Formats: sequence, structure tokens, C-alpha cells
Amino acid sequence: MNIRQDPENSELNALNDFVGSFSGKRVLEIGCGDGRLTFQYAAQAALVHAIDPSEKKIAEAREKIPPELRDRVTFWNVGIEDYSPPKKYDIALMAWSL
Repeated sequence: MNIRQDPENSELNALNDFVGSFSGKRVLEIGCGDGRLTFQYAAQAALVHAIDPSEKKIAEAREKIPPELRDRVTFWNVGIEDYSPPKKYDIALMAWSL
């Protein structure tokens, strides 16, 4: 059985309404989990650094990353309190972290 979460793209639409556009932006996603949301917007972004303290979730995200996103998305197994950003970002997301 294949269950599709958010078939109406409500999450992505809400994010786009809030940020305007991910196009060409450098994004930090805090609490990315298995990358489910990351994969929805990453094709528009120039760069995505996605972090999560769960080693298991980061391993799942790395395993599931679509080939066309591998050059722009990097996953790190780290919590925000221990993260030292290597770059400046245009957008920081904490969609499911709170």
C-alpha cells in the first residue's frame, strides 16, 4: 500500500506563501527528519543544508535522496545547538521541529 502524505501540497504551498520563493536561495532546514519536506522544495533552491539530531532519520534521508538533488542537498546528523554553519543562508526552516 502506498500512502501519499499531503496530496494537495498544502505544506509546500504554505511554505511558498511564507517565503515567496525558494528559487536560487540557500536554505537551512532544522529538523529535516527523513527529508520528506526537503525533497518537495529542494529542486527550486540553489543549496539546502538539512540537519537533524536523529542518526536514523538522516540515514533514511540520505538513502532516499533523488539523484537530481544530490548536488544541492546535504544532510547532517547534528542538532541545532551543535551546528556551526559553513555558509550564510537566505532561508531557515523549522517546519516540524517545534
